[in-house]
Amino acid sequence: MTVKIFLVIIMVVLLGACNSEPATDSPEKVKEVLVGYFKGIENTDFEKMFNVTTNDFVLFENGQVWNNDSLINYIKSVKNMKAVFAFDDFKITMGNSIANMSYVNRGSFVIDDTLTQEIIWIESATFVKQEGVWKMDFLHSTIKK
Repeated sequence: MTVKIFLVIIMVVLLGACNSEPATDSPEKVKEVLVGYFKGIENTDFEKMFNVTTNDFVLFENGQVWNNDSLINYIKSVKNMKAVFAFDDFKITMGNSIANMSYVNRGSFVIDDTLTQEIIWIESATFVKQEGVWKMDFLHSTIKK
């Protein structure tokens, strides 16, 4: 009788282990990466932008292919500009080491303390987990019409 109970317990444990999927991170983790990237843009904290992206990060911006260096060069070329970004309508799917996100990005820009412009983008991004840390590896941005 004891051997039968032992075998049943082992089978239950083994079956449970076979059917369980490894836990994934919360979608908030990749949201933090995205928001951190745009906070880097807002604060011209270029180190932050590099820290939350992969080495081969690519940005598709209205038909152009950019990377962090080209975006930073553009930011440096625009003098006296302040930017603030707000996000909504997040849709996020996650696996163990990859995540996909779509969302709406609302940007407000003030140039020379006088000229204000607001732009709404429809964006999507992909993320990979590298050495236990989520990083953005791709961002696609299209101006909403």
